[in-house]
Order: sequence, then structure tokens, then C-alpha cells
Amino acid sequence: MINIEITKEDEISIITVAGDVDASSSIHLDEALTKLVKESSVKLIMIDGTQLDYISSAGLGVFMSYIDDFKTNNIKMVLFGLSKKVQNVFEILGLDQLLNIVADKKEAKEKLYEIQS
Repeated sequence: MINIEITKEDEISIITVAGDVDASSSIHLDEALTKLVKESSVKLIMIDGTQLDYISSAGLGVFMSYIDDFKTNNIKMVLFGLSKKVQNVFEILGLDQLLNIVADKKEAKEKLYEIQS
């Protein structure tokens, strides 16, 4: 089961992901990211992983599929609040080298503004 919520704080779009992102539910994460990429006003995205219990290779693939779109559209994205178990999955596959992953929301905002300029 997955629950995805999109909110906005100032100019930052926040996707909160709760539950498990697996082969069957990764489509919902993909839809949320597609929606934000299509909005020309969206340039800063934070992924709140504080309630993310599990992510499969399909879920990781969703993030990977947007790397070029983010570069093309000058969109900056930071993930935060990942459990050690979930963060390990990103690290094992080397995705922590390709994506911005930080500990908490405060650090995520700081990182977004840092990489934006």
C-alpha cells in the first residue's frame, strides 16, 4: 500500500511518500513526478521519505528515469528522511551518488537552495 501527497511550501513542491514503493505501486510515484515535471513553474522538489517503509528496484527506477528530465527542465530534487534500510538500497546501487539525499527537511531546504544557485 502506498500513499502519495503533493504539497507546496513557498516555491518548493513536496512529495510525501508513505508505505511501500514496489512494482505495482511505483506507477503512483511516477504519476506524481510526471505531474510536477509538466508544471513549468516547478523548479524545486523535495521527496519526504520519513514514512517510506520499502522501495523496490521499480521504485528506484522511477527516480532514475527522471534524472534527464530534471536536468532538461532545470528542476532540482532532494530526498530526505529515509530510514537506514531504505537509504542502504540507494547506496548499494550507487544512486546516492546521482541523487541528493539528506537527513531531514531543514537540510533538504538548505541543499535545494545551495544547488539552485
